[in-house]
Amino acid sequence: MPRPPPESNPPALCLEGPITREDIPALCERARALIEDRAVGPITCDVGALDGGAVTVDALSRLQLTALRLGRRIRFDDVPPELLELLRLLGLDEVLPCGPASGLEPRGQAEELEQARGVQEERDPGDPAP
Repeated sequence: MPRPPPESNPPALCLEGPITREDIPALCERARALIEDRAVGPITCDVGALDGGAVTVDALSRLQLTALRLGRRIRFDDVPPELLELLRLLGLDEVLPCGPASGLEPRGQAEELEQARGVQEERDPGDPAP
């Protein structure tokens, strides 16, 4: 079986979990150094080995904030489905962009809602007449 070609743009950061709150400042410092070393090009971060916990979301948010303060952005690749779902739930999926390898695909069809027709409210016998 042929081997896939090597990635032309490997991730700049590769995070493994679990991440603790104490790890976050060192991660941000690592990202800062990396961003300052790379004059151009996207900064990608592989997060495939992380869980979908609150500390992980905090770490990713702080990494993105560090990049934004330096005029750059980080794209997160290989995002596990539970982490992606948590980012969506928190409304952070736009702020923490996920790359195409994240499995961000539609899951099924949108529901069709039927219009309620002929619904009439019943009058409470204790209410005064209109």
